[in-house]
Amino acid sequence: MTAVKHGDTVRIHYTGKLTDGTVFDSSEGREPLEFTVGTGHVIKGMDEGMLGLAVGDRKTLEIPCAEAYGPVNPDARQAIPREGIPEDIPLEIGTMLQMQTPEGHVLPVTVVAVDEATVTLDANHSLAGQDLIFDVELVAIAS
Repeated sequence: MTAVKHGDTVRIHYTGKLTDGTVFDSSEGREPLEFTVGTGHVIKGMDEGMLGLAVGDRKTLEIPCAEAYGPVNPDARQAIPREGIPEDIPLEIGTMLQMQTPEGHVLPVTVVAVDEATVTLDANHSLAGQDLIFDVELVAIAS
Protein backbone atom coordinates (compact mmCIF):
# COMPACT_ATOMS: atom_id res chain seq x y z
CA MET A 1 0.00 0.00 0.00
CA THR A 2 1.37 3.42 -0.97
CA ALA A 3 2.08 5.86 1.85
CA VAL A 4 2.11 9.65 1.52
CA LYS A 5 5.54 11.24 1.08
CA HIS A 6 6.79 14.78 0.40
CA GLY A 7 5.81 15.91 -3.08
CA ASP A 8 2.66 13.77 -3.30
CA THR A 9 -0.58 15.50 -4.15
CA VAL A 10 -3.25 14.36 -1.72
CA ARG A 11 -7.00 14.77 -1.44
CA ILE A 12 -8.49 14.77 2.05
CA HIS A 13 -11.76 15.28 3.81
CA TYR A 14 -11.31 17.11 7.09
CA THR A 15 -12.98 18.78 10.04
CA GLY A 16 -11.01 21.49 11.84
CA LYS A 17 -11.81 22.16 15.50
CA LEU A 18 -10.56 24.29 18.34
CA THR A 19 -9.49 22.49 21.51
CA ASP A 20 -12.92 23.23 23.04
CA GLY A 21 -14.55 21.25 20.21
CA THR A 22 -15.82 24.26 18.23
CA VAL A 23 -15.74 23.43 14.50
CA PHE A 24 -14.18 26.26 12.46
CA ASP A 25 -13.97 24.56 9.06
CA SER A 26 -14.95 21.33 7.32
CA SER A 27 -14.95 19.82 3.86
CA GLU A 28 -18.31 18.17 4.56
CA GLY A 29 -20.60 18.67 1.60
CA ARG A 30 -17.71 19.87 -0.57
CA GLU A 31 -15.04 18.36 -2.74
CA PRO A 32 -12.02 17.04 -0.81
CA LEU A 33 -9.18 19.50 -0.18
CA GLU A 34 -6.29 18.90 -2.59
CA PHE A 35 -2.72 20.00 -1.93
CA THR A 36 0.86 18.91 -2.52
CA VAL A 37 2.55 17.76 0.68
CA GLY A 38 5.63 19.72 1.70
CA THR A 39 5.01 22.81 -0.45
CA GLY A 40 3.57 25.05 2.28
CA HIS A 41 0.10 25.32 0.76
CA VAL A 42 -1.39 24.23 4.10
CA ILE A 43 -0.26 24.76 7.67
CA LYS A 44 2.90 22.91 8.71
CA GLY A 45 1.13 20.55 11.11
CA MET A 46 -1.27 19.43 8.37
CA ASP A 47 1.60 18.91 5.91
CA GLU A 48 3.55 16.78 8.39
CA GLY A 49 0.45 14.94 9.57
CA MET A 50 -0.14 13.49 6.09
CA LEU A 51 3.23 11.70 5.90
CA GLY A 52 2.89 7.95 6.05
CA LEU A 53 -0.88 7.81 5.59
CA ALA A 54 -2.44 5.45 3.04
CA VAL A 55 -5.68 5.94 1.11
CA GLY A 56 -8.62 5.31 3.43
CA ASP A 57 -6.67 6.10 6.59
CA ARG A 58 -8.31 8.38 9.15
CA LYS A 59 -6.28 10.32 11.69
CA THR A 60 -6.73 13.02 14.30
CA LEU A 61 -4.00 15.66 14.09
CA GLU A 62 -3.38 17.74 17.22
CA ILE A 63 -1.53 20.77 15.90
CA PRO A 64 0.06 23.29 18.30
CA CYS A 65 -0.30 26.96 17.30
CA ALA A 66 3.40 27.12 16.33
CA GLU A 67 2.67 24.58 13.55
CA ALA A 68 -0.65 26.20 12.60
CA TYR A 69 -1.03 29.98 12.30
CA GLY A 70 1.58 30.90 14.91
CA PRO A 71 1.22 32.91 18.10
CA VAL A 72 -0.63 36.19 18.23
CA ASN A 73 1.76 38.95 17.13
CA PRO A 74 1.03 42.17 19.07
CA ASP A 75 2.87 44.14 16.35
CA ALA A 76 0.16 43.06 13.88
CA ARG A 77 -2.33 45.32 15.72
CA GLN A 78 -2.35 48.98 14.83
CA ALA A 79 -4.46 51.91 15.96
CA ILE A 80 -5.09 54.36 13.17
CA PRO A 81 -6.81 57.74 13.24
CA ARG A 82 -10.52 57.37 12.66
CA GLU A 83 -10.47 60.11 10.02
CA GLY A 84 -8.15 57.89 7.95
CA ILE A 85 -11.04 55.51 7.24
CA PRO A 86 -13.73 56.45 4.72
CA GLU A 87 -17.11 57.17 6.32
CA ASP A 88 -18.93 54.47 4.32
CA ILE A 89 -16.87 51.64 5.88
CA PRO A 90 -18.56 49.95 8.86
CA LEU A 91 -16.50 50.08 12.02
CA GLU A 92 -18.18 47.53 14.28
CA ILE A 93 -15.87 45.25 16.27
CA GLY A 94 -15.35 42.03 14.33
CA THR A 95 -15.78 43.64 10.91
CA MET A 96 -13.32 42.18 8.41
CA LEU A 97 -11.67 44.70 6.08
CA GLN A 98 -8.88 44.67 3.53
CA MET A 99 -5.98 47.06 3.49
CA GLN A 100 -3.25 47.47 0.93
CA THR A 101 0.40 47.43 1.94
CA PRO A 102 2.82 50.00 0.48
CA GLU A 103 4.02 47.18 -1.83
CA GLY A 104 0.48 46.70 -3.15
CA HIS A 105 -0.35 43.43 -1.34
CA VAL A 106 -3.86 42.95 0.04
CA LEU A 107 -3.87 42.45 3.81
CA PRO A 108 -7.01 41.19 5.59
CA VAL A 109 -7.60 42.93 8.93
CA THR A 110 -10.27 42.80 11.62
CA VAL A 111 -11.64 45.75 13.58
CA VAL A 112 -10.86 44.93 17.23
CA ALA A 113 -11.42 48.28 18.97
CA VAL A 114 -13.09 51.58 18.18
CA ASP A 115 -13.14 54.84 20.10
CA GLU A 116 -13.81 58.44 19.15
CA ALA A 117 -10.27 59.07 17.92
CA THR A 118 -8.94 55.73 16.65
CA VAL A 119 -9.79 52.37 15.11
CA THR A 120 -7.59 49.41 16.04
CA LEU A 121 -7.06 46.89 13.27
CA ASP A 122 -5.61 43.41 13.74
CA ALA A 123 -3.78 41.66 10.89
CA ASN A 124 -3.25 38.41 12.82
CA HIS A 125 -4.92 35.35 11.30
CA SER A 126 -8.19 34.66 13.13
CA LEU A 127 -6.75 31.34 14.34
CA ALA A 128 -3.39 32.74 15.50
CA GLY A 129 -2.55 31.63 19.02
CA GLN A 130 -4.87 28.62 18.81
CA ASP A 131 -3.95 24.95 19.04
CA LEU A 132 -5.99 23.12 16.41
CA ILE A 133 -7.41 19.64 15.95
CA PHE A 134 -8.11 18.17 12.51
CA ASP A 135 -9.93 14.92 11.88
CA VAL A 136 -8.72 13.86 8.42
CA GLU A 137 -9.47 11.07 5.97
CA LEU A 138 -7.07 10.47 3.11
CA VAL A 139 -9.21 10.06 -0.03
CA ALA A 140 -6.52 9.88 -2.74
CA ILE A 141 -2.78 10.14 -3.47
CA ALA A 142 -1.45 11.26 -6.84
CA SER A 143 2.38 11.27 -7.04
